[in-house]
Amino acid sequence: MVKPCWKPSVEGDGGCVRKSGDQIGRTDGLLWYKDLGAHVSGEFSMAVIQANNLLEDQSQVESGPLSSLNSGPYGTFIGVYDGHGGPETSRFVNDNLFANVKKFATEDQEMSADVIKKAFLATEEEFLSVVREQWQYCPQIASVGTCCLVGVICNGLVYVANAGDSRVVLGRADRGVRGVSAVQLSTEHNASYASVRDELQSMHPDDPKIVVLKHNVWRVKGLIQVSRSIGDAYLKKQEFNREPLLAKFRLSKPFSKQILNPEPSIFIHKLNPKDQFLIFASDGLWEHLSNEEAVDIVNNYPRSGIARRLVKAALQIAAKKREMRYSDLKKIDRGVRRHFHDDITVVVMFLDPPLANRTRSSVSIKGSRGLPRTNL
Repeated sequence: MVKPCWKPSVEGDGGCVRKSGDQIGRTDGLLWYKDLGAHVSGEFSMAVIQANNLLEDQSQVESGPLSSLNSGPYGTFIGVYDGHGGPETSRFVNDNLFANVKKFATEDQEMSADVIKKAFLATEEEFLSVVREQWQYCPQIASVGTCCLVGVICNGLVYVANAGDSRVVLGRADRGVRGVSAVQLSTEHNASYASVRDELQSMHPDDPKIVVLKHNVWRVKGLIQVSRSIGDAYLKKQEFNREPLLAKFRLSKPFSKQILNPEPSIFIHKLNPKDQFLIFASDGLWEHLSNEEAVDIVNNYPRSGIARRLVKAALQIAAKKREMRYSDLKKIDRGVRRHFHDDITVVVMFLDPPLANRTRSSVSIKGSRGLPRTNL
């Protein structure tokens, strides 16, 4: 486990605190939740469960102006950042990516796929600058990274940008038996998919070990499952592939082309009246629930607390897989808990019909405020 290389911000870490006229959520042991809130296009529910000693998942919902211009654009930004190797990169992205989206939306005077892509790449460059600054006294920050899933709901469109293996699933009204169908909107970048391995091999034709099957798991260079991320500087820049980085992260041969890619896959979905809700979640949820199971839960239960209900459903399945009771799983402390499940973040965004009198007050909330932020 990599220790944080700088003292984390503790603003709002006191549990139930009001911010911008809206509660920032509640904590219950290793669970953080915001049962129901309002965004520009409807309501939302959030929940986070911690498994790692230091929480590596971060998340946010920002609803209101998406630029610095009075003329707009106006909408809702959702971010789910599933860190690996430590919490530094996901925390950094949680603090900086939305600001970069607003910056480029202001420059272009609109929201677009290009704005989001530029924001990802700018955030990547900013984090690599931090790695350079920290390199001499905290070199292991070069081995920390994060998956990055973003949604922007704006002007009747949903922009989905993903780097890594988090996922967003749309619940669409269906006249069939189920009542609602699941439509996955994101593309995942995990070496377990043959298409991802093919992409890596085509980009690195001279490297027969660009993907390696290790302990029955496909990994990029035998080290990491995801092929796209923010951070992971040791697989982006040769300058970090050397001592004092730990030997287990160093590659035996120098590389000139970046191995992992920070550029997101972007999909634009035009909303229609049948679109009911969106489920954004880190892969910790999807390890235990299928798209259809998650959509059915959201469709069949009340909105308030629905993200918490999804987390509980995943944990119940995780407990069952280990032949233990859910009540006993809940007693296991962070760190050890990681042997049973990953950090899990869930954000459910309900898509309600436009209302002329719907409030346009801004909402800014970040998941996990109040959960432990220091080592045991």
